[in-house]
Amino acid sequence: MNLEHVSAENEIDQPKRYRTGKDKSTRSAPDRSNFDRNPFTFNPLIDRILLKINAQDLLAAEHVRAYLLDQQRRNCRPNTIRSNGANVTSFLIFLKDSGIDQLQAITREHVASFVEREQDRGLSPNTVSTQLRCLYAFINFLIDRDVLHPDLLKRKLRIKVPDALPRAIDPVDIKQLLAIVKKPRDRALVLTLLRTGMRIGEMLSTRVEDLNLREHFIQIIEAQKNRVGRIVYLSDDARRALKKWLNTRRRQSEFIFYGNCGRSLSYAAARLRFNAYLQKTGLAHKGYTLHCLRHTFATELLNAGMPLQCLQELLGHSCIEMTRRYARLTDNTRREQYYKAMAIIEKGELHGHYQLDYQLP
Repeated sequence: MNLEHVSAENEIDQPKRYRTGKDKSTRSAPDRSNFDRNPFTFNPLIDRILLKINAQDLLAAEHVRAYLLDQQRRNCRPNTIRSNGANVTSFLIFLKDSGIDQLQAITREHVASFVEREQDRGLSPNTVSTQLRCLYAFINFLIDRDVLHPDLLKRKLRIKVPDALPRAIDPVDIKQLLAIVKKPRDRALVLTLLRTGMRIGEMLSTRVEDLNLREHFIQIIEAQKNRVGRIVYLSDDARRALKKWLNTRRRQSEFIFYGNCGRSLSYAAARLRFNAYLQKTGLAHKGYTLHCLRHTFATELLNAGMPLQCLQELLGHSCIEMTRRYARLTDNTRREQYYKAMAIIEKGELHGHYQLDYQLP
């Protein structure tokens, strides 16, 4: 990264300026000189966020700018910056609607009211929890800059989120789906996702040079989430599908799966094709997604006896607890013990009487 593109000292003047909002506090007046001299960041993504804040005359544009630039310096992904910018902007809109014209007027009650508003909008607990984490990260950044008081982080709100099971595709549905996916590109995409457990974003960004058909593996240089590289392996059917696609595709692109102008195939295009096959097989009502192929991969490997530690490496999980979720779907030992015990119960082979203690609560 070229730090000259993100440092305040090396910025150049631009004729257009963002409004800085209505932060009138005297507790710790922020240094707005850099922001007023040049609001631009040389990052189009951050500039779009700032333009939206400026257009709505929201608070703290200069602080949002500093916060997002800090994330850029720390090499956060564009999606992370985009998400954090959107969540912070939502909170600033809430403050404006609530009549708050100073950052220092923010209290825990305002944070709680913001959460309640998002819940009333029908957002899922996971989404609201993500918004809250982003908001607290922004607040912590402002506390470090002596803009807000540390008491704002005392007794943080916590959103209880459901611990849902991963959604795997039923084996019968998988057979039905694969039976109709005939086009070389689509079959290669579906089979590779199903046999490698790659995230769809990782698959779509994979280049031809990352594929080794001779040795049956794909090298993921940088994982989509934790940025840790790994190797995933190809089954025979996935290898055959990829080889057929590479031999029949017409455009010479650096990406295995490409769209217009040879660029990487977009997620929207891949999802559209997958949904079309679900419609064709009558499976659309089951709510399957491309990510379900990854869940199916993990579930099938555990059913086949693969240790959790090996599966963790293949999936690219940084924490084995993430991988352990699949064991709740496929614990064959627990299944066997259940049916063994139930067989005894159904045969009436239990001896003795139940002992009840009515004094227990």
